[in-house]
Amino acid sequence: MDTEDHKALREAVAALGKRHGPGSDPTQLWADAGKLGYLGVNLPEEYGGGGGGISELSIVLEELGAAGCPLLMLVVSPAICGTVIARFGTDTQKEEWLPGLSDGTRRMAFGITEPDAGSNSHRITTTARRDGTDWLLTGRKVFISGVDIADATLIVGRTEDARTGRLKPCLFIVPRDTPGFTHRPIDMELNAAEKQFELVLDDVRLPADALVGDEDAGLLQLFAGLNPERVMTAAFAIGMGRHALAKAIEYARDRTVWNTPIGAHQAIAHPLAAAHIDLELARLMTQKAAALYDAGDDMAAGEAANMAKYAAGEACVKAVDQAVHTLGGNGLTREYGLARLITAARVARIAPVSREMILNFVSHQTLGLPKSY
Repeated sequence: MDTEDHKALREAVAALGKRHGPGSDPTQLWADAGKLGYLGVNLPEEYGGGGGGISELSIVLEELGAAGCPLLMLVVSPAICGTVIARFGTDTQKEEWLPGLSDGTRRMAFGITEPDAGSNSHRITTTARRDGTDWLLTGRKVFISGVDIADATLIVGRTEDARTGRLKPCLFIVPRDTPGFTHRPIDMELNAAEKQFELVLDDVRLPADALVGDEDAGLLQLFAGLNPERVMTAAFAIGMGRHALAKAIEYARDRTVWNTPIGAHQAIAHPLAAAHIDLELARLMTQKAAALYDAGDDMAAGEAANMAKYAAGEACVKAVDQAVHTLGGNGLTREYGLARLITAARVARIAPVSREMILNFVSHQTLGLPKSY
């Protein structure tokens, strides 16, 4: 359940979202949200943030989504990168990045996915090797959001463990203009303000202080960012589902056929009611995951975040589909803006981890069943 502070935050962000609305300029919305303190609500107060947690940041994204103007970079810049730097960065890294991430004047992308790794992060081949006091980073990344508007990208690479010879994950801050670091847009059918990119790192030379956190604590640091990513993706999906459902409800109240609004018919009303219930259940799971993460229970938060992302993705797809169906032919027109959500809703099922991999996680980690892979 929302606290009084959370209710006030929802109302304030919803008002901002209503002022901007669908089709608004995301750059201006980002700037306005930054000035009001919403972008860094989860970051430490000493660096200009709100001192809250993922619970508060997920509310911001959900309410903007419900208003039809979600900001995808909220998932990446303050939630993943800001969290990782706040928890594991050096004082210098915190001072350099957190104030800008908090007020929105700086943005950071996140690079983990690779062409041949997919859901198997153990197959990441982007490697970092020492060259004197510097690092040399080489590899490729795909489906990386917002690289063109980000000041830097937090890259997941792998370094060799001197004791075992095995590769272990590490995180590096790579400024956008670093020599050898190039990005190419991926031609997507998805119509979104934030574009997707393929990255190439060709012996990118980085100073020693580009490494975030402890070289020997890569997995811990990585999942400190991935769990908030799942929570925020759930919030993104819930907001989108709420937006679609609101349009369908308004239409069902007003559209009259055979002398009665179509919303009076159970064939229309019941599926919308069921979609609303699913969204509310997904929101409760998202709130639980965020609360566990903010309380520092990383293990329980990981399980809950996966469940929340799964539930929200399914609920979003169902809500969007039912909304389009409620409007009939009008659901496919540009005027009502629902058809574009059909593709967008699928993202919550696919990224940042597929529904099938979440089911693998729950069946193996929660239920104790044998692994299939």
